[in-house]
Amino acid sequence: MWQYLAMPESPAGTPAVELTNISKGFPGVVANRDITMRVERGTIHAIVGENGAGKSTLMKTLYGLHQPDSGTIAVNGEVVTFRSPSDAIAAGIGMVHQHFMLADNLTVLENIILGAEPGKRGVIDAREAEKRVKELAQGLGVEIDVNLPVAELGVGQRQRVEILKVLYRGAKTLILDEPTAVLVPQEVHELFDNLRRLVAAGTTVLFISHKLDDVLAVSHAGKLTLGKPKVKGAKVKAEVLGLVQGEKIFVQKFKRRKNYRRRTGHRSLATKVRIASIAG
Repeated sequence: MWQYLAMPESPAGTPAVELTNISKGFPGVVANRDITMRVERGTIHAIVGENGAGKSTLMKTLYGLHQPDSGTIAVNGEVVTFRSPSDAIAAGIGMVHQHFMLADNLTVLENIILGAEPGKRGVIDAREAEKRVKELAQGLGVEIDVNLPVAELGVGQRQRVEILKVLYRGAKTLILDEPTAVLVPQEVHELFDNLRRLVAAGTTVLFISHKLDDVLAVSHAGKLTLGKPKVKGAKVKAEVLGLVQGEKIFVQKFKRRKNYRRRTGHRSLATKVRIASIAG
């Protein structure tokens, strides 16, 4: 598993999240071994690896669903211990799981505020809740009828409700577990637009994925965070594939042929790139 920082780094300062030598094992398997990572504020930080690489386990540890066997977690520069997701939420960390956790028989508004309803003496202030949710939706760049039953929503809309549910609870660091796995291409583009709006407003996003194209597409600029040189295009993808697969990757460009287009009517082969791998 490796990390890809998918937005320009924020100015030097206290990171939003810092994990140091995190290890987590289960009977018969070590899911994470000595993972260290620093997540800058206001960035989209991708956690990428093949299925079973331990991506979700690491983020569930950050979210308090698992406790690490060793290592430390720091949020905003302070070392913390999360015994449950409630502790993580209180520290400003929220997580949207790959499989949504919404009640179809409730409205959008009811799902978002469930368990965190505003009000006094047991009376829910629905007007205040609706006002707050609409403000969050506007900031996210989402138009949605908060009084609509969730059962009537599509997959992309349900995902936005999950994000709003986390933001409603005050999350400043948002963990998304394989967010594009269930989306069609148009919904993926819309999600990326939403995330960029959040980041522009100061939110930090941890983006779990095994889809390299999605990781590279969501970035404005990127760099590998394991001491690799800054590379672009196919070279980025080759470097990433090598780190994910544990293989050496090279990029082979076809040689340009003189007057190729004039003679054949096709683009020069120099514009085509093939990525190949050599088992290491």
